[in-house]
Amino acid sequence: AWAKSQSVPDGLMMLSDGNGDFTRALGLEMDASGSGMGMRSRRFALYVDNGTVRGVHVEEPGRFEVSSAEYMLAHLPE
Repeated sequence: AWAKSQSVPDGLMMLSDGNGDFTRALGLEMDASGSGMGMRSRRFALYVDNGTVRGVHVEEPGRFEVSSAEYMLAHLPE
């Protein structure tokens, strides 16, 4: 529903990680229990091409720079 409301084009796959299994496998889980938020995912963006991860951009805590759409588009791998 969210992809449709955002007019995501065909060919892009929208995925979720409700239990955090993928986040844990990537080593990107963080403990935000001190703020009452429990275990969370660090902010990150992946560029995946036909099932192969070609770019990984992980934010420092409290930042939003390298995982933005603008940054990702400007730094697509060749």
